[in-house]
Amino acid sequence: MTERRRVIDAGWVSTQEAAEKTGYSSAYLRQLARRGTLPGARVGRDWFVNLAAALEYRRAMDALGSDKHNPWRDDREDLAQKGRGRGGEQ
Repeated sequence: MTERRRVIDAGWVSTQEAAEKTGYSSAYLRQLARRGTLPGARVGRDWFVNLAAALEYRRAMDALGSDKHNPWRDDREDLAQKGRGRGGEQ
């Protein structure tokens, strides 16, 4: 089975299709996949992302609202591990 077929069978879609369903641009979805924020795979010159994960990411960002840009929010454990942010201190 080719890698492209495996990706398509696993419920993944092209970044263009995910862009249409999430409202994000395909470039932003590729960036999230390269960063590891979304599960993604490059097959040839095309990028594919898991649609369920992309939709869940969109829901999470919508739920955070403007707080998604707040580096001091309590759920930023990644910053606390690096010695930045609030680190659980209140």
